[in-house]
Amino acid sequence: MPSTKPRGALAGSALRPPWPAAAWRNSRFLAAGIPLAVPTWLIFVDLKVTLFFLGVVLLSVRPLTAAQRSRLRALRGVEIPPLLRPAGRAGAGPLTALRTGVSWSQVGYHLVVGPLVALGALAVVYGWGAALMASTVFGWSWMMPADSPVHYQWAKLDIPLTVGGLLLVLLLPRAASLLARLDETAAVRLLGPGRTAELEHRIEEVVESRAGLVDAVDAERRRIERNLHDGAQQRLTSLAMNLGLARRTLRDVPPEAMQVIVEAHEEAQAAIDELRDLVRGLHPAVLEDRGLDAALSGIAARTPLPVRLDVDLAERIAPTVEAVAYFTVSEALTNVAKHARASRADVSVRTAGGRLRLVVSDDGVGGADAARGSGLTGLRQRAASVDGSLSVLSPVGGPTTITVELPCVL
Repeated sequence: MPSTKPRGALAGSALRPPWPAAAWRNSRFLAAGIPLAVPTWLIFVDLKVTLFFLGVVLLSVRPLTAAQRSRLRALRGVEIPPLLRPAGRAGAGPLTALRTGVSWSQVGYHLVVGPLVALGALAVVYGWGAALMASTVFGWSWMMPADSPVHYQWAKLDIPLTVGGLLLVLLLPRAASLLARLDETAAVRLLGPGRTAELEHRIEEVVESRAGLVDAVDAERRRIERNLHDGAQQRLTSLAMNLGLARRTLRDVPPEAMQVIVEAHEEAQAAIDELRDLVRGLHPAVLEDRGLDAALSGIAARTPLPVRLDVDLAERIAPTVEAVAYFTVSEALTNVAKHARASRADVSVRTAGGRLRLVVSDDGVGGADAARGSGLTGLRQRAASVDGSLSVLSPVGGPTTITVELPCVL
């Protein structure tokens, strides 16, 4: 994530140092990182305690990372996002947590980059002290007694020291700026989630949002089905009953009026049949009441050719997946009846390993090709909506076999 500071504060001519305020901010930022590198420096103090302090650093990766994030946020205005997912499962040990790429990059920062940058920060802090002392040598060296050896020694070097101190004042802001930007860049790349982790997280978000969208569409379909079934369909049924009663009981009406009643009764019955088919196409009540097995039996009974149905559901299936399976089989059998010129069809439904496997086959003429924009394209899209897959084997002359695999639970 880019810094929120104005970039102009670090720009300018190569011969002109940054503003004093920017130099102070960069130096303060670097100095704040020195204490965080002390545990790593202790590893190299004594070989006898190397393993101990190495273990301390490895176990302190997350606290050190949190401290570095706070330093960057407070002193540079840079927000480094945390890990997109926990490194390792709950209850796992620290070595297990270090197996992910992001955690290893954090270890690399704390063991290598952070200590090296902290050494540079020490040099910058020491340089500021040396620059202050050398550039003011004319003022403080003459404060010493005249017979003092210090007065005598520094008096001979006052001009070189002053020039050197002024050069340090000119160069240190640039060095602090470069080192601070190096530290910021390394921290952003190594302490935050990597590009791969970000892409994986984004994919997970897309999958979750797609599953939520599919569930929302299925819930809306159920709501429309209930409203049509309990509202419009009931009213049409009542109207058809009243017209039928009038058609049977009224005897003394003119033939023209009776013809209107008869036609209205027939139109109402036709409207009820169409609405019933529409409701069944939205979400069949039998699927929710009796499950996928019974719903598929109803499809097989309505298909205008013999269908052998074999259903074995050993695992729980999510309602959304049940709806996708139902409409997939329904549309597949409709395509068989319309285009395959088949004499029979077979439908097999199985669950195993958390997957629902649908196989629809027929003895028709074959030649089905999803790439030509047939109804198979819609079947493939319907399966893909719940992270499923569809394959078609349909040589010219037949037979045709459609295989669909869906997850049992989203």
